Amino acid sequence: MGQKVNPIGFRTGVMIGWKSRWYASKREFSELLIEDFKLRAYIKNKFKFAGIPKIEIERTRDEVKVILFAARPGIIIGRKGQEVERLQAELQGLIGRRINVKIEEINRPEIEAQLVAEDIAEQLAKRGSFRRTMKRAVEQTMEAGAKGIKIQLSGRLGGAEMSRCEKQSSGSIPLSTLRAKIDYGFAEAKTAQGHIGCQVWVNQGMYNEEPDDGANAQTGEAPKKPKRTYKR
Repeated sequence: MGQKVNPIGFRTGVMIGWKSRWYASKREFSELLIEDFKLRAYIKNKFKFAGIPKIEIERTRDEVKVILFAARPGIIIGRKGQEVERLQAELQGLIGRRINVKIEEINRPEIEAQLVAEDIAEQLAKRGSFRRTMKRAVEQTMEAGAKGIKIQLSGRLGGAEMSRCEKQSSGSIPLSTLRAKIDYGFAEAKTAQGHIGCQVWVNQGMYNEEPDDGANAQTGEAPKKPKRTYKR
């Protein structure tokens, strides 16, 4: 993967699916692509504090299905689902198509790279110390059960005259292992001195791993056959 390849794009179509699932002819493709962009931008701006790292869009002939993955779904749902109905009406007026909104809760928002990046950007915008913010984010993510995390900040850090790049990491972040579940997030902190870019990589384990809840006693036993080594 190297340092410059987006881990999500690197695994899309191999280990993970696409965030937009629909098919269109060449004439309609650009129009539908812009519609997807408008939907995502509108939802992210409207629910900044709901913690939405990912928005998936599915299209059928009749309707557009928008799936929101949220850390705090109560903010989007509102009382008796009033906010969802209002959101559906607003999105329908935005693109002129029938919208069906579905909300899914994220169990562990601490290991979602996009949410970590947005939290760091928010702290930097409030003039927080970038080193302390990075250290706290690394500790919280590792305590939540992540295998590894890497944070990179770029810009006029601490109000310095020249922009520079600062990195902080913990655990393991494999660069070219497709089976590794590497999540990536990016956010910008708008400060008085300029924008500071925040990139976050989080290693959430392997795709073929089952969640270990301690109920299965056989997981602690030594394997009878040696594990296959993967050569690259």
